[in-house]
Amino acid sequence: MSNLIVLGAQWGDEGKGKIVDLFAEKFDIVARYQGGHNAGHTVQVAGRRFVLKLIPSGILHPGKRAVIGNGVVIDPHALLEEIRTLEDAGIDVRGQLAISNRAHVIFPFHRLAEKVSENRPDRVAIGTTSRGIGPCYEDKIGRRGMRIADLLNPPVFDTLFRYLSEDKQTIARAFHLDDQLDLDAIREDYKRMAEQIRPMVCDTAQLLNDAIRAGRRVLFEGAQGTMLDIDHGTYPFVTSSSAAAGGACTGTGVAPTKIDGILGVSKAYITRVGSGPFPSEDHGEDGERIRKAGNEFGSVTGRPRRCGWFDVPLLRYTAMVNGFDSLIITKLDVLDPFDRIKVCVAYRVHGHLTTGMPAENALLEQIEPVYEEVPGWKTPTSSITRYEDLPAAARGYIAFLEEKTGAEVGCVSTGPDRTQTMIRAGSRMEKLLS
Repeated sequence: MSNLIVLGAQWGDEGKGKIVDLFAEKFDIVARYQGGHNAGHTVQVAGRRFVLKLIPSGILHPGKRAVIGNGVVIDPHALLEEIRTLEDAGIDVRGQLAISNRAHVIFPFHRLAEKVSENRPDRVAIGTTSRGIGPCYEDKIGRRGMRIADLLNPPVFDTLFRYLSEDKQTIARAFHLDDQLDLDAIREDYKRMAEQIRPMVCDTAQLLNDAIRAGRRVLFEGAQGTMLDIDHGTYPFVTSSSAAAGGACTGTGVAPTKIDGILGVSKAYITRVGSGPFPSEDHGEDGERIRKAGNEFGSVTGRPRRCGWFDVPLLRYTAMVNGFDSLIITKLDVLDPFDRIKVCVAYRVHGHLTTGMPAENALLEQIEPVYEEVPGWKTPTSSITRYEDLPAAARGYIAFLEEKTGAEVGCVSTGPDRTQTMIRAGSRMEKLLS
């Protein structure tokens, strides 16, 4: 019985939520392992659209257990709002959801700290969502954060809240923003919310390991994408957590030896939000065509995404870092109208071709993409349910990506609904999911 990781192979927004929701029926538990409510997964089921920010996509399947792991940072306000929205839609969230007692807690002063940092005149803005995720992770690594277990222990909470709020108030005072913090009101609000989430809190590492020993299958759900990983992404224009496959182990307490396969999710093109290098970005008419056809706007923020052509060197890099067993290519249908489709097959830096991913941000910004073109198919693909029935040119495009990246494409998606997905017969992905 396979335990699998599903994560983004690009800069996030690849359609992981839909894929996890689709695969969830084959698993007993879906576990989210990093990020916060800055990472939205959009899932469409029978014409109904759900935007999930913290809760794993598997929650939409009755009877499946959804786990928020210790690597996630939690804003209780955002979590409870998401729970209420799902419950209003008839989903038994409180009966299915488990929340790690080791996950860290986001407070309003984390959001304030992030806004201060992003708006400093001497700093290049990262383009964060200003939801307090980064400062919360800073406190976690600085060993001054508060975990869910502390939130649920009133005496411990009072002591830690005093220390943490005093620290943040000093910063706010320095920027003449301390009048925005009503610490007494925040303290009482979080005590109230603690009681609402208490029944769902447990040692999720124990829960997951017990389940695996009992032969139950776990699907690990990543947020963002590998190129936003704090270690392996386009630093400093990254998120604050381990978005690559290794984060699944540290973010849930499940050992690497318990993972049987790793599946990467990639769009048939590529997008990114916020600031930072983007070698294959298309600033012209084609980039705008992709954005409109793909509805490329953030599911959480509504921000327009930057759009460009599939990046082979980037995918080779993320395949190496994660060890992908197979790839899911999403949004193939967005390319249906194009006569010719460009693919970035190499980078040129200072006149020299490179096959690697430069670590220096300055070099990343100076990359000149080297493109090849393949024929388009000029035929709608959104109603096709078998890979063999795709237009020959569409299958040729997939084969081209496989050849250039060295990674198997085991699944292709041609629309937002569960039914608009096809798994290739005989692929490693099919075997891992069986």
